Amino acid sequence: MEKEKMTELAKSLMELDEKKVYQLVDEKIKNGVSPLDILAECNEGMAGVGDLFSAGQYFLSQMLFAAEIFKNVMKQLEPIMPKTKENTSRNKVVIGTVKGDIHDIGKNIVVNLLRGSGFEVIDLGVDVPAEKFVEALKETGARVLGLSALLNFTYPEMKTVVEAVTEAGLRDKVTIIIGGAPCNEQVRQFAGADYYAEDAVAGVNICKKVYS
Repeated sequence: MEKEKMTELAKSLMELDEKKVYQLVDEKIKNGVSPLDILAECNEGMAGVGDLFSAGQYFLSQMLFAAEIFKNVMKQLEPIMPKTKENTSRNKVVIGTVKGDIHDIGKNIVVNLLRGSGFEVIDLGVDVPAEKFVEALKETGARVLGLSALLNFTYPEMKTVVEAVTEAGLRDKVTIIIGGAPCNEQVRQFAGADYYAEDAVAGVNICKKVYS
């Protein structure tokens, strides 16, 4: 993403200038700028952070800081966000860290990026059993399921989840994405998932592809 073409807000978020981000968001709200437009600019900034992370110029700590700033902006915008049924009834993603694993850093970054991209995210948290994923898919009708794992010994649980989704008769309706430290293309094949996302930005791009 070319820095020169970015809006001031997007650039400030990409550069992790927390104070400036909040100041600009405040100004835009006071000037009656649509919260969706503000969100679009923040999303551009988060995409810039993702690009820098992918290029090795930013590390996990910067990604987390950006996600924290973004989360606070979302809190500011929530009361003025338009409440339309159309927005809440599509582009749903169910996500969680699989049973046996309580790590949520990577998952939380993905959740924030997805919400910034306009997705409705059903975040089931950590240590989630297979049946809970299936239950959430049935309740929400989401077409994407994101499974996260950070511990090497928990990735076989991803296969258990995929099998449970298949047994529930939902497999052909749901795209399953896996991600996290122990994951790679071999793990994807072993688990029977559709995609392996090597980082948060890749995960968001796959979700966009599914819903395009």
